[in-house]
Amino acid sequence: MISAVDVITTKRDGGRLSDEAIDWVVAAYTRGDVADEQMASLAMAILLNGMEPGEISRWTQAMIDSGDVLALPDVGRPLVDKHSTGGVGDKITLPLAPLVAACGAAVPQLSGRGLGHTGGTLDKLESIPGWRASLSTEEIAAQLADVGAVICATTPALAPADRKLYALRDVTGTVESIPLIASSIMSKKIAEGTGGLVLDVKVGSGAFMKSLERSTRLARTMVEIGTAHGLPTRALLTNMSVPLGRAVGNALEVAESIDVLRGGGPADVVELTVALAREMLSLAGIDTDPAPVLASGAAHEVWERMIAAQGGDPSAPLPVATHVEPVVAERSGVLATCDALAVGIAAWRLGAGRARKEDAVQAGAGVRLLVEVGDRVEAGQPLLELHTDTPDAVAGARAALAGGLVVSDDSAERPQLLIDTLRA
Repeated sequence: MISAVDVITTKRDGGRLSDEAIDWVVAAYTRGDVADEQMASLAMAILLNGMEPGEISRWTQAMIDSGDVLALPDVGRPLVDKHSTGGVGDKITLPLAPLVAACGAAVPQLSGRGLGHTGGTLDKLESIPGWRASLSTEEIAAQLADVGAVICATTPALAPADRKLYALRDVTGTVESIPLIASSIMSKKIAEGTGGLVLDVKVGSGAFMKSLERSTRLARTMVEIGTAHGLPTRALLTNMSVPLGRAVGNALEVAESIDVLRGGGPADVVELTVALAREMLSLAGIDTDPAPVLASGAAHEVWERMIAAQGGDPSAPLPVATHVEPVVAERSGVLATCDALAVGIAAWRLGAGRARKEDAVQAGAGVRLLVEVGDRVEAGQPLLELHTDTPDAVAGARAALAGGLVVSDDSAERPQLLIDTLRA
């Protein structure tokens, strides 16, 4: 007979949890037979003592088994998906899904909403008039077959244990556990039923994982989980010490994504979109270079069809903030630092993000960057713009940026975006 106390003490003392113990405790917690305080104690023991690869794989499977698996029918194209660990200005899903679809694969991108300084993909898309996030399995399958790409909300039936455990970790100081992070992400992605997965694991001040060492461990753990579960998985480690692109916010990021889909946009957004697309197409067995497809504007046509299929009007004007203020350089020199975390918190305080999952977001709020690291600036020149519908929030945004924008006499270069690629 397995008990919660036995499972907790085993991990507390540095032991390996048996497959039976893992299956039992995850299922019992999902049913409500294991109390929150008991699972909180187990999560802390896992944080402190870790898990072996076999334990992590079994924990992931138990999370998958707590709910349904999205059983998509054959849509006539290979299925391949992408997941990002989140960052500042990370709108890559928006141009990436239509690009990969334009190259012949199908992208079932089940996404979430933002919390804190990292924006959520659904929040961005919900700034488009009429667009809806919630789709049935039948609608997802039909759209994949017809358009090749769908970005929508995950269904409550996928990995319900993860939803319950994630909320608990958030209030018990156990969010940073790599085994629990990895199993949380991978259980949902495996339950989606995709045929291949590419991970964008961020590194730096604006990332969830600040250090390269911990980001690499997380990426490697997720690749190992995917391999163990028969899901071909690759991971790109990418820099998040500076914001991605020049737009941070919901409608602002949609507008920038549309520029990219039309063959323009910031060079770093294009670079990362193409790099992820190459890995996704490789996993899908499609020998197409996505760079010229993106430059041609062909992916923009897929974007318009994808938005329209979910009730959105791709030609409608995007919301704009009612109040815009510049932040200017206090001296002449070179922009040496534009800290991603500072910019992300500023956007959050302006209304682009939420502190609690119940909070509303402003579609037009955010930050628009006007110069890049390494650019020469003059005293009084605007470095960025603050966009909001609540002018009282500007003071808090300016406070968040204090020390995050540094102009110096020395030359500076934007940090390298692509750090490493991990494959099984």
